Amino acid sequence: MKKVFYLNTCDTCRKILAQFDLTDWELREIKKESITKEELEEMYEKTKSYEALFSKKSTQIKLRGLDVKSLTEKDFKELLLDHYTFLKRPVFITDDTIFVGNDKNNVAALQEFFGV
Repeated sequence: MKKVFYLNTCDTCRKILAQFDLTDWELREIKKESITKEELEEMYEKTKSYEALFSKKSTQIKLRGLDVKSLTEKDFKELLLDHYTFLKRPVFITDDTIFVGNDKNNVAALQEFFGV
């Protein structure tokens, strides 16, 4: 399995994806095709945390008046399935590895993974 979950309108996602040869990867634009419960569970198996997959920068947090500090793992899971902007992106997932988000360390790990 080689999948990338990203948002096409996100400049950061596009910039990160452009660095790599993704010809044999399945590209999933999460606004057009939401992640499934099964896919979220695959991600959870690798991260052991729904919170690790959750974007604390989502505009939906303020719109819904959420207090992120009070959320449980169950809450994170439900929110991730409810709206695409809650997923920290991009997410690169293989059979063995997962790379979540766009922070410097994650991008550096991706570059090492791809040999860039």
